[in-house]
Amino acid sequence: MRRILMMALRLFLKTPYYALRIWWAGAHSNGNYDKGYEITRFATKKANKAGRVTIEVHGIENLPKENGFMLYPNHQGLFDVLVFLDSCPVPFGVVVKKEVSNIILVKQVIAALGSFSIDRNDIKQSMEIINKVADEVKKGRNFLIFAEGTRSRKGNELLDFKGGSFKAATKVRCPIIPCALIDSFVPFDKKTCKPVTVKIIYLQPMYYEEYKDMKTVDIAIEVKRRIEEAILLYK
Repeated sequence: MRRILMMALRLFLKTPYYALRIWWAGAHSNGNYDKGYEITRFATKKANKAGRVTIEVHGIENLPKENGFMLYPNHQGLFDVLVFLDSCPVPFGVVVKKEVSNIILVKQVIAALGSFSIDRNDIKQSMEIINKVADEVKKGRNFLIFAEGTRSRKGNELLDFKGGSFKAATKVRCPIIPCALIDSFVPFDKKTCKPVTVKIIYLQPMYYEEYKDMKTVDIAIEVKRRIEEAILLYK
């Protein structure tokens, strides 16, 4: 919270302008979210710099050359999505939990990126969202899903990944990109404003040929294993 306040204060004169542009992008997307992503990414980079957060990126070359893939990172904290907005060169949407979907600015960012909110307590609604994500990925859009379902609150330790999170990917047979976040919990979840470096490692994709004979629960276990291995290597 301290760092969020610092960001807001250091960008005091620009924050309303950024917020207005993000709102405008979401309200006028007409199904094309490239501009919304560009605007949101620009504002994110400014906010991260103001918050004295450095994003150290590894494995960006592992992102597929063609769109229509899904990113599956570990979930450490409220800052996670900002790491991807700062580092990912191609637009993506996010699947967020319903509880945060109406927070001021978060709501506008969701619209600007063409994202979806999911009610984890409503199985029918959850499946509808999974199907919508699959349809969007089939059209060539990229999406980010936190397969743990909630932030771990254990620093760089992971919770179990949920197999259901991978149903959208298996439905359209798209590349699955495991992503390892390191120290992403520090900026917003720790009471400090000291400079911090957050690492993001884009791991090699799992293509359909590799996971076609695997159950979603087995995919979840394998993706978690690869992320844990990367954290040990880069930490």
